[in-house]
Amino acid sequence: MLPEAGGSGAFAFRAFNPLVSFVASWVLMLDYIVTMSISAFTAASYLGYYVPALKDWPINSLGGILIVVFLVFINIRGVQTSSRLNIALVFIDVVTQVSIAVLGVIFIIYLPQLIHNVHWGVAPTTHQLLFGISISMVAYTGIETVSNLGSEARRPEKDIPRAVIMVFFVVLSLWALLSMTALSAYPVYQNAQGQWVTDLTQRFLNDPILGIVNAMPLYIRPALSFFVVFLAVTILIIATNAGMLGASRLAYFMGQRGQLPGIISQVSRRARVPANAIIMFSIIAGVLISTGKITLLADLYAFGAVLAYTAAHASIIALRVKEPGLRRPFKIPLNIRIRGRQIPITSVIGGLATFTTWFIVVYTHAIGRVVGFAWLALGLLIYLFYRNYRKKPSDEWEIKPEKR
Repeated sequence: MLPEAGGSGAFAFRAFNPLVSFVASWVLMLDYIVTMSISAFTAASYLGYYVPALKDWPINSLGGILIVVFLVFINIRGVQTSSRLNIALVFIDVVTQVSIAVLGVIFIIYLPQLIHNVHWGVAPTTHQLLFGISISMVAYTGIETVSNLGSEARRPEKDIPRAVIMVFFVVLSLWALLSMTALSAYPVYQNAQGQWVTDLTQRFLNDPILGIVNAMPLYIRPALSFFVVFLAVTILIIATNAGMLGASRLAYFMGQRGQLPGIISQVSRRARVPANAIIMFSIIAGVLISTGKITLLADLYAFGAVLAYTAAHASIIALRVKEPGLRRPFKIPLNIRIRGRQIPITSVIGGLATFTTWFIVVYTHAIGRVVGFAWLALGLLIYLFYRNYRKKPSDEWEIKPEKR
């Protein structure tokens, strides 16, 4: 319906006003930066299989920063170069995950052991379960990235819904199998402090896929480890690049609509990409990588993700009310009619679920809570100062949404 850069921010811009759009976009920007950070850092940790020095801080942080620098160089050369790299890596990504899932079904998954490993309220505790729910939001960044790149699709009315549906089923099926494999391979036990833990998080926190491979039969483990580490690195480079693409397109959208200063969103004449935005947000990602704490990065991620997803659900409902005649090439099923407007049940449930998850994030992620609100406050200060400098009210459109 709205094939343009911006994702949730673009939907909120049309459904509400520039201020709501800015909030949705700014928290989403944090997610893209954290996606870059956590993916590049973990990629460097996986490379520690080949170069043991990369397993330890600060060398693994330095390796992650170098990966970001490499991708900055690729992206500022232009969209075509970046897209070619992505296509090649995505193919390898799918082959890798399907292979590990199939091997897990053949060699590791054992339902009685899997059931025995789950003790509701104990392992996981209620707090751990809530924490895990919030962290799982990272799996849906790809769907947001698809919508954010909608302006570059040749047939957005067909390609985007198809891509979203495919991603949905691929994410659920593959990661259900990988999670079942991991929990079957690494039983839950009590450590000396009386805490319920698993060796996957004790020994392989920075490289969990390698931990799954380590549980495979001994005769295939060495070759498979070498192969999987190489492919795991490519998967994480894809994620890093996706975060960089998302941040750059989002910055362009915000600049075009008077939400960020032009120097940030300015498009390079040669490469036709917002090079300044790519460099600036990559520097922030590099600072986060330098901490060397993957748990910190995970804490930061969930804060912005669920707010952005809530904004997307709310925007769909608002547009059904405000613009019922808007052309909708793809329409969400399961609608109910209220006062002549078709309201999607999935958006109502999804909006309530993601907003509830945000409260869970605020409750369970101490660092994410502090840094998340600080990031939001910083963004609002930049936005209000810039709008005041332009002598524009905070909720006034500079570019009004086009009527379709």
